[in-house]
Amino acid sequence: MPTRQHNASSQIVEVRGKLFMVDCGEGTQVQLRKSHQSFSRISTVFITHLHGDHCFGLIGMISTFGLMGRTAPLHIYAPEEMEKLLNLQSEMFLYHLTYEVVFHAIDTTQQAVIYEDRSVSVTTIPLKHRIPCCGFLFQEKPTLPHIRREKIDFYQIPLSQIDNIKNGADWVTEEGKVIPNHELTIPAEKPRSYAYCSDTRYIPYLYKQLSDVNLLYHESTYAEDMKDRAIQYNHSTARDAAQVARDAHAGKLLLGHYSARYEDENILLQEARAVFPNSFLTNEGDCIEVESYDKIAPNS
Repeated sequence: MPTRQHNASSQIVEVRGKLFMVDCGEGTQVQLRKSHQSFSRISTVFITHLHGDHCFGLIGMISTFGLMGRTAPLHIYAPEEMEKLLNLQSEMFLYHLTYEVVFHAIDTTQQAVIYEDRSVSVTTIPLKHRIPCCGFLFQEKPTLPHIRREKIDFYQIPLSQIDNIKNGADWVTEEGKVIPNHELTIPAEKPRSYAYCSDTRYIPYLYKQLSDVNLLYHESTYAEDMKDRAIQYNHSTARDAAQVARDAHAGKLLLGHYSARYEDENILLQEARAVFPNSFLTNEGDCIEVESYDKIAPNS
């Protein structure tokens, strides 16, 4: 539930200028304004499951988009049961909507690519909760290498050949000398990945679907003193989350979805870091850069 410290779940994932929303609990619109995020740039919303703290803010946000004169479609990916709810709410509250809401039903039991464009792919991560639930894996697509401008100028390579060189071609001078591609280009940054694992009990094999992920968000509702309660309600402890991160060889672990009973969440952080040192607490308004795996140092 919302507390004085924390709101219900919602995150924005930005990839090359595109904004994707993951979950949309109560208070999401206010947080968007506080963080100066552009409402109009949000093209897609991914909902993990139909518990209110992850979706009660969606209908209000859809309505606000309409009041702001939005015309671009909004795509929503969610468990199929949500379509009935959206249709009912739309009939009651959104009959003057100025744009199209496109619903995409997802199978929470299968690992599958559900979204893809030139920049990123999004794959479902089946989770174990009290109702159908899945997480999402965002994987950035590789980019072409960067041109070394000084080499292009030195060898007087015409602009018409730049794309060929970016795609791996060498250059042959008028004298017949071959200039290898690696001298003309700088390797592109390694593609990055981010996994969002919302409400779930500990899954021993989950790490296999998250292998080498750069940044992992995993719910950590309880500390080990509430292990029995975590099992009863299909949630995870901070130690559970850390075990997943450790086994997946993740670059960094973000903890969240804390139980309201913990006024001091450092107990969760300490338990996680005992297993996976590169663990961090999350708080409202945090902006976290997803770094390539080899750039992340323990305890950074």
